[in-house]
Formats: sequence, structure tokens, C-alpha cells
Amino acid sequence: MKLVVEVVEAHDLQPKDGEGSANSFVEVDFENQRSRTLTVRKNLNPVWNQKLFFPLHNPENIYKQGVEVCVYNERSGGGTSLVRNFLGRVKIPGSNIVNQGEEVLQRFNLEKKWFFSYVKGDIALKLYVDPDYKTTPTEITDTESTDDKLVVACEQTRDVHEVEKKINNFRQEKTKTRTIYHISRNQVTPQPIKTVLAAPIKMQQEEYKLKDTSPQLGERWPMGVKGSGWFYGIGDRPTSTYDLVEQMYYLYVRVVKAKELPVNAVTGSIDPYAEVKLGNYKGTTRHFEKKTNPEWKQVFAFAKERIQSSMLEVFVRDKEMVGRDDFVGKVVFDLNEVPTRVPPDSPLAPQWYRLEDRRGEGKLVRGEIMLAVWIGTQADEAFPEAWHADAASVHGEGIYNIRSKVYVSPKLWYLRVNVIEAQDVQPNDRSRVPEVFVKGQVGNQVLKTRACPARTLNPLWNEDLVFVAAEPFDEHLVLTIEDRVSATKDELLGRITLPLTIFEKRLDHRPVHSQWFNLEKFGFGALEGDRRKELKFSSRIHLRVCLEGAYHVMDESTMYISDMRPTARQLWKPPIGVLELGILSAQGLQAMKTRDGRGATDAYCVAKYGQKWVRTRTIIDSLSPKWNEQYTWEVFDPCTVITLGVFDNCHLGANGATTRDARIGKVRIRLSTLETDRIYTHAYPLIVLQPSGLRRWASSSSPCASHASPSSL
Repeated sequence: MKLVVEVVEAHDLQPKDGEGSANSFVEVDFENQRSRTLTVRKNLNPVWNQKLFFPLHNPENIYKQGVEVCVYNERSGGGTSLVRNFLGRVKIPGSNIVNQGEEVLQRFNLEKKWFFSYVKGDIALKLYVDPDYKTTPTEITDTESTDDKLVVACEQTRDVHEVEKKINNFRQEKTKTRTIYHISRNQVTPQPIKTVLAAPIKMQQEEYKLKDTSPQLGERWPMGVKGSGWFYGIGDRPTSTYDLVEQMYYLYVRVVKAKELPVNAVTGSIDPYAEVKLGNYKGTTRHFEKKTNPEWKQVFAFAKERIQSSMLEVFVRDKEMVGRDDFVGKVVFDLNEVPTRVPPDSPLAPQWYRLEDRRGEGKLVRGEIMLAVWIGTQADEAFPEAWHADAASVHGEGIYNIRSKVYVSPKLWYLRVNVIEAQDVQPNDRSRVPEVFVKGQVGNQVLKTRACPARTLNPLWNEDLVFVAAEPFDEHLVLTIEDRVSATKDELLGRITLPLTIFEKRLDHRPVHSQWFNLEKFGFGALEGDRRKELKFSSRIHLRVCLEGAYHVMDESTMYISDMRPTARQLWKPPIGVLELGILSAQGLQAMKTRDGRGATDAYCVAKYGQKWVRTRTIIDSLSPKWNEQYTWEVFDPCTVITLGVFDNCHLGANGATTRDARIGKVRIRLSTLETDRIYTHAYPLIVLQPSGLRRWASSSSPCASHASPSSL
């Protein structure tokens, strides 16, 4: 005799894969025997039509225990275990189970397992008892995944541990082919059904591992121009600060100012601006109204890969409100004559150039422009502030959102407020003794003391309220004394606002003197506005307040902390070394937005360690961006972690954007795993946590080096 549970279909399941769908399967539990169906992928209304069999040794158990049916969403997970999300369950009493031949389709609403969980949908089942004990192996079709076939076949043994053992052994095979087994109740007979490659499982595991890379690090300077391209050589010059990244070469044009520009014969004035043109790329400076001697002081950068011409043209034009802008003059440079600046040489000094006419035949016109043109790398001082040709589509405030930046987090202090007592607290209702407590607020942080257990007009608390305050202490400490009138109502009896700058900073455990503060009387009537300055009786509060600088404010998770120093710089120990990080590139990023009907991503990378944040420039419209930027941090403790994140820039419009930048993924590197005086060149998988689970989107390449004495790290 056996129990047959026929899983027919489900309807309107909850989406769980993060893409509005679900990969659903059903697991049935009867007398601690578990069996499951195949997985129906990408369907919120799955149809299984699959029978699951359970030996029935004691028919009375059906009416005692019943059957539990659970619906799950299957998602890929690391290792050999099946990772799943709960979609709902139903407990079916034994009274719903009939004999064979009397079965009917029964539909049950899915129920939640926990109080706060959310499920929806229903499932259709048939449950009946088959007196025939003989079973036949479940037929396995080729329409489902290999893992699903194996699970169904293995579960015919009715032994959960045996099922897991068979699955694990199956997935860990290192051979190039795999065999699927038919397993009946009484015997296990290997029957090769289908030969498949084991590579997909191995490839999935490899995605989350570090990959060694071989970037061309160090300096390689252009030796000249050969045809339309540059060729390079490696000199004996000292290593620059950008020795951990690949050198990227740019043609820089610094437009400083112009003088003695001719005015328009009609308007009698000129609104000048400069235009830098190289092939199809064109950048313009801002324009000045009615000014013959403008000063622009702007830098333009053209990447070597974007150079389409051997001639550089710089135009000066007169901006017109209506019609075409007037030509004033131009200067032409041959790229074969452009010098190369090799650090640590000083920046190339700008020079005055006479403007030529439109035809470029050497005929001079009135006016001069001051320019500097040179070939350099991303290590050049002009690189961060330059207008880049690959970001020519960005205008307005968006230009400031694509530049690389370095931030320093403000110093955080613990503000310890010891609320001791209050005197002469006057309730609004004089017929009752108040139940008083103190509420403190600093910015968005709100803390309360307990209500004074003694009903008195002179309450005593002696409690500490600890807040986090950031320099330069623009916020205030606001304390209010309130009366708990009822469980849902508190009345304000008085308040006081204190600037944080009046409190002393404590760097050790020396005692702090307490002070009495007069509370502002709350609730003046409209007719008393002219009497506010009169000396009146006021309640007082007794406080002991200080800013604690001997502790480190825990603003990070302790597992991934990057800084453990106290707030006060006087208490810092000397650094043990220097961490150097080169952010090279990323590959295989996901399209995060739609632009002109196609997917696009404007990616930048952020790195945080200690109080210093860095942000690379934004690479416009690229799924494989190359940053090649290098940064350094002082290291005070080797047991710390540096965190890198890649984001999609959503603030590139003319007026910026209101949406937040989208997270693509992040990487964490533990400094304790790095050796001293060694350069690591690795590609790290970018991991992002989504509602559907942990996902890997792409990989980023970042060489890092730690410089210190061998005994330090």
C-alpha cells in the first residue's frame, strides 16, 4: 500500500527571482519522508502533473499526521547545496485523502510559515491511497535540467540522507561525463541515460574566484610619431606615482586667455569663446559677454585611442544669439611637433599665438590666444580637471559629477550626556504629580531616559545618553522634559537647546564637571508675546556633558572595519606602512539604464579605507570601462579591510538628476592577506546583494601593493 500525491499545478505564485517570475518546485513531507517534483522555470502558474509515492506501512498514520506540501523557488547557490526561497505551504489533514478511483482535484490556498512572511497563490493536488505496492522508476525526460532529473530519480529511495549523498557525489565528479541513475525502492541500478559536460557547474564556481591578470604596469613613454600612430619605449626615468596602473596617453590642450580680440562691426562688441577641434571631437569653453580680453583657464584632453587626425585646431568665435557664431581666428598645430611632458618635469608653460584667418594660409588677423599643448598621461596634474573627449555628451552640472574626487570623512565624536536630575518641574495639570522623562536629540538621533519611578517635582535619573556628533559641530543638542500623561500621550514641560561647541573634549578618563541649565518655559500664550523677556521662574536640569575623543566611533561593520583609531589624533600610533591601490578596469558590466533604445552604463569606482574616500572619473557608455587611477592610504592596523564599489552614474544631465546612483557590485580586500613589498594583480568578482539573493555581475581588475617593513604587516 502506498500514498500517492499527484502535484498538478499552482496559480499566481509570488515572484522571487528578482525578475518578476519564479523557478518553482513542490516538496511533500509524509512521516519524515520527503520527495519533490521537477522545477518549472520562469513561470508563476507552473504545471507539474507529477506523482510522488510514499510507502504506507501503517494506514492509521494518515489520519494522525496528514501531509505537508511546500512550494519553493529554486535559485543557484554556491557549493553543492540547493538554495531555495519559501513560496508557501499547506497542511492537508488525513480526511482529505481517499482511496484510488475516488480521487478528485483539490485546490488549497497557500499559507505562510512565519507571522511576518508574505505568500500568495494556490496549489492543485490529488491525494489517494493505492493498494498496489509495486513501484516503477519515475520516467525522466530530457526537458528538465540534469540536476532535477537526478533529484527525482534519487528520491525514489525514500531516504533523504541518501538523496543528498547521491546529489553531492554527482556534482563533485571531476570527469568530463556524468551518469544519471534510476533508483527504485529495493535496488539501485546504474543506467546511463545522457552524457553531458560537467563544465557549467565548474564554471559557476570559478566565477567567484580571484583571477590573476597581467597588466602592463609602469611607465612607457611615447618616443615620437610614426605615421598616424604613436610608438613607445621604456626609458630609465624614475618611477612615477602611477606605477601600479597601465599608462594612458592623452593630448592635452590648455586654453588660458586671449587679448585684443576684434569687435563685431555691427554690435560694436564681442562675446568670445574658444573651440578645440581634433577630428570629429570638439570641445568649447564658456563664453564671456562683451569682453575683448577673456580668461578661460580650461583644459581639454583627447585620449590616444580617440585621435582621428594629425592636425589640432583651436578656434576663437563670437557667440551670436541668433544665427551662426562669427569666426574670429584660429591656431593650427601639427601633432608631429607636439612635445611630450614626462614627470617629474614641470608643467608646460603656455605661450601666445597669433590668430590666423579662416583659410589657414598664414595670414594673420587681429588678436592673440595663450595656449599650451602637450602629450601626457593620467598622472598629469591637469587630468582631473580636464574636459575629456570621451565625455563630450555630458553638459552642465553633469561635468562636475564625472570627475575623479578624493573625500575625507569628518571626524566623529561620541557625545555623552549624563542626565542627572531636574528641579521644580511644573506640570500642565497642577492636580496630578507628573511622570517625567527626558528626551534628547542631535540631528536625527533621538534617545530617551526612563520615566522617573518616583512621582515628584524634582525627578532623578542619572542616566547616560550617547550620541554621535561630527565636526564642525553644526548641530545642536536639544533636551526636552516631558510628562507621560497616558500610554499614547506625552506633554512637553520644558526644553533647552545647547550648541555642541560649548562642551569640553575629553581624551582620557578624567572627571567632567556637571552644570545646571535653565529650561526655556514652553507654551506661552499669544497674549504673552510681549512679556517673554521678563524674568520668570524656570525649571532647571542638571547635566554632565562631554565629547569623547578616546574612542573610535563604530561607523562600519566590525567584520569589515577599515579603521580602529580613536577620534583624537593625539592618541594615534605611527603608521606601519602604506597601501597603494591601482584601479584598472572592469569587464562584463550589466546595462543599468536605457539610452537611445539600447542598454548603457556610466560606471565609476569608489574605494574607502579609514577616513579617506576616493572616486574615479566616470567612463561614459561603456560596459568594460578602464580607469587606471592610483591612490594611497596610510595603514595603522593590518587587521582591516578596504572596500571597493562600482556604481552607475545617474547625475549626468544638464541639471543633474534626482535618482540615486545604482549599485553594480563591490569587493572587499583584507589587508592581513597581503604581503609586504609585493604587488598583487587580480581580477575580483563584483558581488551585489539583491532581494533574490547574492549575485555576481562582473569583475574588476585592481593591483594593490603594501609598502612597509617586513615585520610590520
